[in-house]
Amino acid sequence: MIETELILGQSGVTFSDPLVAMITLVIYSILSVFGAGVIAVIYRWYFREEVPEGIAILIGVAVVALYINTASLGVVVGEGAVDLFRIEVVLFNVVALGVATAGAPVGQRLGDRIAVDVFAIRGLRDIEGEMGKVVRSVGRTTMVTLPTEIEDMDSYDPVSKETKTEMAGKRFHFPRRLTVEELRERIVDRIKEDYAVGYVDVDLTDDGQIDYLAVGSRMAGVGPTLAPGTVAIAVTADPPNNAAAGDLVQLWTAAEGPELVVSGELRSVSGDISTIAIDENDIETVDPSQSYRLVTLPETPRPDREFATLLRSVDETIASVEVSPESLLTDETLSMTDAIIIAVRSADGTLEALPARDRVFSGNETVYAIGRPAVLRRLEEAATTPKPAAEQPEVQAEPAD
Repeated sequence: MIETELILGQSGVTFSDPLVAMITLVIYSILSVFGAGVIAVIYRWYFREEVPEGIAILIGVAVVALYINTASLGVVVGEGAVDLFRIEVVLFNVVALGVATAGAPVGQRLGDRIAVDVFAIRGLRDIEGEMGKVVRSVGRTTMVTLPTEIEDMDSYDPVSKETKTEMAGKRFHFPRRLTVEELRERIVDRIKEDYAVGYVDVDLTDDGQIDYLAVGSRMAGVGPTLAPGTVAIAVTADPPNNAAAGDLVQLWTAAEGPELVVSGELRSVSGDISTIAIDENDIETVDPSQSYRLVTLPETPRPDREFATLLRSVDETIASVEVSPESLLTDETLSMTDAIIIAVRSADGTLEALPARDRVFSGNETVYAIGRPAVLRRLEEAATTPKPAAEQPEVQAEPAD
């Protein structure tokens, strides 16, 4: 009788038969523990954290309810009748669901403990190759903490102390399984957006933690694009149609018998106000209170201006580095650095433009390079760090005769 009742899925079990009821409740509790344990293992594997208790209970109760319904359906198909709605059967099923609710947390803890032990033994594998090293995390996101000491970038205006104080110790969360390079780009973009920082230099360790962080501010306006010896001035003028920044223009008086005042480069136009870059020695010839006319000159190639504009719009910058004698950089080829070497000035003053990548660095040379701040910083460290002293072989004294 007991075996028949169990095989039929306990469709009509009541407390009138205590032995059958107890065996059935034990089976239901085992099913609940098993269901909650399985979801705990899956949750720990995917999200790297413990499954919430509510989810575990829901799964445990759902497994028992599904078992009862499936067994009852089998009874309907086999016998054509089911007695689930008798008050005794309903009471037993309610108690069964209560037992499942109580057993699910046990399965949750057991499953999570098993998962933690298994994954701890298995460990996290570092994926190497052309796709880069994968940054793993212990949660659904990768958490990166900014250091408390934030450096200033060389050759850039420093960021205010208030901003660096606000940044210190902040925690950012990023998606899991990013490569180190992808994570670095995300960190740079986040710092720029959240703190209005113009330039960010950051180095990451293989596990995605910040090893070095420096920031610099970006100057707004036309100042950074002005060549040495030039100034920008705003005048009231009637610019030609379709005049745009970068056009070479002449400034003429608007009175009868127009006279040439000065030549320069148009930087911006806002209504009848034009900003022009001119030689600093010509500033006295321009009267800001007068109205002028602008004449656009034919376009001529100006690679220096184009290069300066392009360099300002990207993360790369230019720097000069002096190579110390006996530094790590000496006797190494240009190809060993990630920076783009555009020129090298040798110790005797000879300037070599666009040197070959197989050229060798020498002491007391000045290297002009283009690259990201982190790349240029590593180049400067290599150019100033002495080579480790070679170990001298020990000479054993010969015994005296």
